[in-house]
Amino acid sequence: METNLNDEDKYYLAKKKVEGIKGFYGNLTSFIGVNIVLIFINLYTTPNHLWFYWPMMWWGVGVVFHGLKVFEIFPVLGKDWEERKIKELMEKEKENKNKWQ
Repeated sequence: METNLNDEDKYYLAKKKVEGIKGFYGNLTSFIGVNIVLIFINLYTTPNHLWFYWPMMWWGVGVVFHGLKVFEIFPVLGKDWEERKIKELMEKEKENKNKWQ
């Protein structure tokens, strides 16, 4: 879907992307900090029963998917997929509207 964007639109898209990257790094920083605290709590209170890896593992999966989306590595979550889906939904809406007229 080729579009000619003016400078204001390009700025908005770039700003949106930077906000997404900033959000990812905030999530990653929280992940690291909270898991360090959880490891410390686990090893201090019950060193014979390790449980810290469960929240680390599941939150880690979320961080990985967040990174894949933000850096557009995973094709289903990328910009091309969004544009195709928007176009598909707009066409479907147009067909529905024409069908009832």
